[in-house]
Amino acid sequence: MPISQAFFQRSNALLLAIGIAVLLAIVATSLWLTTASERYFGEVTAARAVRSSSADLLSLVQDAETGQRGYLLTRDESYLAPYNAAVSRLAEQRARLERAAARLREIGPILQQINSELEQKMAELAATVEATRKGDIETAMSLVRSGTGKRLMDELRSDLSAILAISETELRAAIDAQVTASSRLRWTTIIGAILILAMAGAASWTIISYTRELVTARRQVETLNLGLEERVRERTDALVKANEEVQRFAYIVTHDLRAPLVNIMGFTSELEAMFKPIDAFVVAGHAASPEQKAAAEEALRVDVAEAIGFIRSSTRKMDGLINAILKISREGRRELRAESIDLTGLIETAAAAVHHQASAEEGGGIEIDAQVPRITSDRLSLDQVMGNLLDNAIKYRAPDRPIRIAVRTRRERRGWVKIEIEDNGRGIAAADHERIFELFRRSGAQNTAGEGIGLAHVRTMVRNLGGDIAVRSELGKGTTFTVTLPPDLTAYKRSAEA
Repeated sequence: MPISQAFFQRSNALLLAIGIAVLLAIVATSLWLTTASERYFGEVTAARAVRSSSADLLSLVQDAETGQRGYLLTRDESYLAPYNAAVSRLAEQRARLERAAARLREIGPILQQINSELEQKMAELAATVEATRKGDIETAMSLVRSGTGKRLMDELRSDLSAILAISETELRAAIDAQVTASSRLRWTTIIGAILILAMAGAASWTIISYTRELVTARRQVETLNLGLEERVRERTDALVKANEEVQRFAYIVTHDLRAPLVNIMGFTSELEAMFKPIDAFVVAGHAASPEQKAAAEEALRVDVAEAIGFIRSSTRKMDGLINAILKISREGRRELRAESIDLTGLIETAAAAVHHQASAEEGGGIEIDAQVPRITSDRLSLDQVMGNLLDNAIKYRAPDRPIRIAVRTRRERRGWVKIEIEDNGRGIAAADHERIFELFRRSGAQNTAGEGIGLAHVRTMVRNLGGDIAVRSELGKGTTFTVTLPPDLTAYKRSAEA
């Protein structure tokens, strides 16, 4: 059932309103739960700090008492090390406990008792240590026997245990609250996301259905407008080009691949002849003459090694040719993925990759004049085409002037896209304008590295995209490559298959 314009507008307005309301509810709930989670986290941190500070304070007092007892028994000053360390750190530890307990009001009264007990306990320890130092062992022992130190220690343990119990309770409550808040936040996000996805799905369905009807109608009109005569002409041109490619490929297979095979066969025959003096030397054995021995050694060390070297070189060349042919073949079989591409951005990215080479000399650089912002095509193929053409412009620059490159995009017939890459390099002779697109064919002086497959690969990719590539060049003045592409690869393929 076709979707009317009025239904399309009403349904999408309603879905948009519901989606906004759901989004606002999610944001408000998330903010509230996040604030609560942060508050609970602060409580967890405070409870843990109280627990840690209480345990550390008790440990310090026990260390002080251990040092006092050891010194009392041995009268050796080295036993006072734990006592002295505890005394030096006690004030800091008490302050730390007071800071940590500031958020727990019920700990305040207990903390006052602990401070009082702590002062009495440390005074008792100091008195016994001082009496021992003066040699008044009887007074020190009487202070210990009085039981005051034990009573104070027991009270300290009891009060600190109470603080630990309170902090543990607070810690568990805060952790439980934090877990609950996190769970609620998670479920709020999940439920909200489901609702928004449902709204988006419903809106997408109406939009896609409505758009599909519009696109189908427009494509039918475009298909009719193309005209039968134009379609026949395009298919004829494509067949002619394909036939030319087949002929060139057949020539490459019969000529370029045959050359290293001929070399291999020739040197194989020479190897047979080279082994004759070696065979004669072996047959003669101990009776062989010095001339036979010298001839055998020369054949083995010089002639055979040279022949094997030439054979190896020919096989490497053949392997390179076969790999290049396979690369072109794979590109022709690769499935193209049509997508909307920011053509200006793609060209700028490709230019940025070689900009440092183009602008290395004063006056050099790359200029971009883009009048076609987007195109629907295969991104990987376009990236490789632009990269190859810009690399060639840099590679074949004129040695007597800075390289300048201009990249332009224009619309032409039926909205097709034309991309021009112009340089002021060394140029290409007119006789080589078609030859440079053939596999393993190169133009001009061979003073740069290359195998002659780059432009052949470029033309294969451009034609796979439904377009073509041409060259204008004058020797010594520069070169302009022109790539012509359909604006929509999907529509072009559908028209070609119709």
